[in-house]
Amino acid sequence: MGLPLRDLVSPREVGWAELSGKSLAVDGYNVVYQFLATIRQADGTPFSDANGAVTSHLIGIFYRTVALLHEGVRTVWVFDGTPPELKAGTIRARIRAKERAQAAWDEARAAGDLETARSKAAQTSRLTRPMVEEAIELLGALGLATVRAPGEGEAEAARLAAEGGVWGTASEDYDTLLFGAPRLVRGLAARRGPSRELAAAHMIDRAELLGSLGISAEELILIGILVGTDFNEGAAGIGPKRALKLVRQHLGLEATLRAAGLSLEEGRSVLEIFRHPTVGTDPAPAPPPRRDEVVRSILVDRHGFSLDRVEAALRRLPSVGTPAARRPALPTGRQRLLDSFDGEAP
Repeated sequence: MGLPLRDLVSPREVGWAELSGKSLAVDGYNVVYQFLATIRQADGTPFSDANGAVTSHLIGIFYRTVALLHEGVRTVWVFDGTPPELKAGTIRARIRAKERAQAAWDEARAAGDLETARSKAAQTSRLTRPMVEEAIELLGALGLATVRAPGEGEAEAARLAAEGGVWGTASEDYDTLLFGAPRLVRGLAARRGPSRELAAAHMIDRAELLGSLGISAEELILIGILVGTDFNEGAAGIGPKRALKLVRQHLGLEATLRAAGLSLEEGRSVLEIFRHPTVGTDPAPAPPPRRDEVVRSILVDRHGFSLDRVEAALRRLPSVGTPAARRPALPTGRQRLLDSFDGEAP
């Protein structure tokens, strides 16, 4: 779901030259879902290989990672562990929303309404455990470190950034700011424009945000509680601007929750999740060595990606002395559709 804080923040556009040499902790589930939602065919069907296995997320991970490394941006991908019990309601709501979107998608496709079909299809994305494991395998082969968080991936990413293990976090949601991340970069999973360059990224500095809003870090969390988080529904009729107005009265947690008609017990529980989340203690891991032969095995041998395109992408990266490229016959099937996907090759 993510926090609806867009009306309260003023992100600063940052060029890739400014991000070069910096490292970002990526909210893995969030970014992979973005790839699954956006990298689709005209009717919203995800790309898949000849055996029907979805490959949209692998396309996004591979080509976006190559583009970022080419720009000098290194990422550490953090994946969710066990969610807090308070998130159960959000998870159930997401499942119901996917079921409704699936029905709407099927209806739109049957009617030939491709625009509606594609918009509804984006809401049906499902990320399975085998897909996550393969994503982690591909990231490791590309020489990127991955972290399996004990709890929320956003909280773990924020911890790594707050402790200086990485420069900032990368997500389309604002939650890492509530968890204490000093900087949030949005747009890492964005599609490229006609120029075929990376789409612009936007950065939010947490200290600057708090200063511009005139609130404390705990009051930022309180705004989240009022408008609704992954752990609570929020107060009826209160959006971000009204929540900010109420919080700026600096009444304190209990008085603010009472004024909004929210449960003190639930509010305290959500505040505790953000203030003291379940996170690890290990420093940011060092990146593993890149293994181009494993990249080829996953993408070309296993899923039928175009070898020429994979090789062209890998040539944009520093040489690691891998063996000469093999050139097996490309399998036929649905993966051939990737050749017409304009966002595939950087």
